[in-house]
Amino acid sequence: MDKVERIKELIEIINDLNYHYYTLDDPKVSDKEYDLLYDELVALERETNIIFPYSPTQRVGGQILDKFEKHTHLGRLWSLDKSQTYGDLLSWDNRVKRTINDYNSKNEDKLPPPKYILEYKFDGLTINLTYKDGILVQGATRGNGIVGEAILPQIKTIKSIPLIIDFKGTIEVQGEGLMPLSVLEEYNKKAAEPLKNARNAAAGALRNLDPKVTEERKLVAYFYNVGYIEGKTFNDHMEVLEFLKDNRFPVFPYAKEFESIEGVIEEIERIKDERHKLDLLTDGLVIKISHMRTREVLGYTNKFPRWAMAYKFEAEETTTKLIGVVWNVGRTAKVTPTAILEPVEIGGVTVRRATLNNYDDILRKGVKINSRVLIRRSNDVIPEILGTVETHEETFEIEKPTHCPACGSVLYQNGVHIFCPNSLSCKPQLVSRLVHFASRDAMNIEGFSEKTAEKLVEELNITDLPDIYEIKYEDLIKLEGFKEKKTNNLLEAIERSKNIPLNSFIYALGINNVGIKTATDLANHFKSLDRLRKATFEELITVGEIGEVIANSIIEFFQDPRINEALDKLLAEGVNPYYEEVEVEESIFTDKTVVITGTIEGYSRNEIKDMVEKMGGKVTSSVSKKTDYVIVGENPGSKYTKAVELGIKIVRMENGKFIISE
Repeated sequence: MDKVERIKELIEIINDLNYHYYTLDDPKVSDKEYDLLYDELVALERETNIIFPYSPTQRVGGQILDKFEKHTHLGRLWSLDKSQTYGDLLSWDNRVKRTINDYNSKNEDKLPPPKYILEYKFDGLTINLTYKDGILVQGATRGNGIVGEAILPQIKTIKSIPLIIDFKGTIEVQGEGLMPLSVLEEYNKKAAEPLKNARNAAAGALRNLDPKVTEERKLVAYFYNVGYIEGKTFNDHMEVLEFLKDNRFPVFPYAKEFESIEGVIEEIERIKDERHKLDLLTDGLVIKISHMRTREVLGYTNKFPRWAMAYKFEAEETTTKLIGVVWNVGRTAKVTPTAILEPVEIGGVTVRRATLNNYDDILRKGVKINSRVLIRRSNDVIPEILGTVETHEETFEIEKPTHCPACGSVLYQNGVHIFCPNSLSCKPQLVSRLVHFASRDAMNIEGFSEKTAEKLVEELNITDLPDIYEIKYEDLIKLEGFKEKKTNNLLEAIERSKNIPLNSFIYALGINNVGIKTATDLANHFKSLDRLRKATFEELITVGEIGEVIANSIIEFFQDPRINEALDKLLAEGVNPYYEEVEVEESIFTDKTVVITGTIEGYSRNEIKDMVEKMGGKVTSSVSKKTDYVIVGENPGSKYTKAVELGIKIVRMENGKFIISE
């Protein structure tokens, strides 16, 4: 193959892999396979001195900018009018309906009753991307809505943003650059200067003159609007979102349509607390009229579109006084601080405690007793301290602990963390290990609560995990709160847990840095506990997303003589970790790429997805030339249209069976 053609092929392959990894969260190949392809592309680009602007090697520029140039947007980026009460939304709805009714009374082309789209309003930095001939040629901040700052090198570091798209006309796409809260938390653990919040982190990264600093923040982006487009129109907002998805832009999965503003208000009530489960900072919701012609008629004020409204949540940051710090020891022997606060209301919840990561975190943030601290409540149960604000009260240093608060052992420090060495008889460590071992994703011992674990440690002298399987009826029945039914139920649950899937057993062991996903990857690779116990470092780092840190944690775990003794004892007690190969039936979907669109009566989207995967197929979200089949239900939308245009086979469901349309 000609080297230039191979470069183009590699770019297409790698861009597709990036889309599946960063946008769909559905990796197609291992990191090792990806690296081989990427290294081949780099070598060919050096050899030929040919580098296309949309090559994935061009995501991070090495040059620090002198300044940001101004960029004039092709289409204006509008601000949104804001409401904070349901009364404000009802008033806006009345204004919309009055305008529609007035228009319909004077014109032949009647507007339909308004339909509303509800989306999350993310708190990051608005970005505007320009594509020409399918290639990303500019990225800019919102600025004043007419002129922003050109930040293309910074934009390119966000790996979910496509560098090349299928649509070949000139287009501007608007979205939000964001730093996930989990990424912010990890970043702040190592940062010399912790970032105050996710919004400042994203804005500061995208407006940093050095793109390498932007890349370190590991930003994501979600897109929600086409502000300018040549040669194409849309009927409603859902068509816009489908167009964005079809062109491989990351679109946040939540967007709901409602027939009335009352339905919108009911939904806001339902999800206003659910947002705390998100890994992204939100400060409200956006309500839009879906129909594009109605938007044109409603028009704009000097500042805002009349067809959209932001509903703002209550502030999620506030200040209060830090009155103390308590230190706790957990399952991994790590001793961590928790701040005790003067009670304060935030987001409708009374907050009395907040997270401090470690003693270095305390020093970096300048936190002291009597400090006035800035706290944020996101999707954590316990809010986080972001920093301090000025106070006139006398403050006192927080002392670094020298002895374990639970067992009195002399503590030691490893890196930024402090540990208790007494893993054998430090009760909080043992209780936490027992609770984790018995949890649902682990051994799934129903009824094994933290209170039960405490009783077993304190009154039955349980000292390690295998002791659970030696508990007898006469041991439990004498414990407070344990009558005959509860005793028998727990004993039966313990007995049932002996036959356990391998991935659940690996997770139950509590290996540092090994969550349920990594445990599943390990089980699928090694297929037996014995093989995993003998695994080498070189083999471990080829599994899933396991890197050096996790691989070393696993090696150290299985080299510990006490752990091996406990494992042998668990197996001797009859614990049987088994691995079961998932049988994939041969079908029309075997090794095929499938897209699902429309509503299929009697089945949810996830149920259809599970059926396809069990039949050997791979389900993706957008239609492309690589799609083999599109499963079509009622109201299929643009995916069906694109599938027909590309000549992709259409599949319908009849009487519970998949039928290929002729």
